[in-house]
Amino acid sequence: MNSAAGSLSPVLRPRDLALNTGIYLVTDTAQCGARGVVDTVRAAVAGGIRTVQIREKHASAADFYALVLAVAQAVSDQAVGDQTGGDQTLVLVDDRVDLYLAARAAGARVHGVHVGQSDLPAAAVRAIVGPDAVVGLTANTAAHLDAVRALTPGTVDHLGAGVIRPTSTKPDHPAPLGVDGFQAFAAASPVPCVAIGGIELADIPALRAAGASGAAVVSAICTAADPLRSARELVAAWNA
Repeated sequence: MNSAAGSLSPVLRPRDLALNTGIYLVTDTAQCGARGVVDTVRAAVAGGIRTVQIREKHASAADFYALVLAVAQAVSDQAVGDQTGGDQTLVLVDDRVDLYLAARAAGARVHGVHVGQSDLPAAAVRAIVGPDAVVGLTANTAAHLDAVRALTPGTVDHLGAGVIRPTSTKPDHPAPLGVDGFQAFAAASPVPCVAIGGIELADIPALRAAGASGAAVVSAICTAADPLRSARELVAAWNA
């Protein structure tokens, strides 16, 4: 084996990757604008993003399904083309367990789902998607943590905790946690926590120091004039 081949990182299971997501892109069709979600994702993955959550609150099931297939294909193409680790990029579907299952059945490279408190219960989701899929869950209160502790270990891979500060992408969000509130929440959580909600580049070092397993961003990449550059800056701040 040559030295280059010997330096490759081992291929990890999706659920292993979900324990430490780093910078985590949540898509928003409106914010991506004319560039579109697929091209935004392509740029983000080229910039080092290794988790993409496809979120679509207003599209029909058919349109959302088509978007999932297109994003999964774009990530797969990126993995083949760049040889920089894109093959270990997670693709998650927001809320719609049925669309995740349909995409997986169609052979798409999708790895799991992220559900909220008003979606199917996490235990039911795990039973449906099986033992290998990633399951993320939105949580932001002590009661949510108590409910996660009551689950069979391994039901949920990570929590999306926030919001960190007010954000227009989720107008009905709970009271912001701030970095200090997130730190306390993550310390009490039985599973890793991804910070989400109003996160900007300057917040990344403090959130990682506060115990975040990842930092989910929407506007910081979707509205960026150059999403490739923005992704690189966010990843560099996380890695620093």
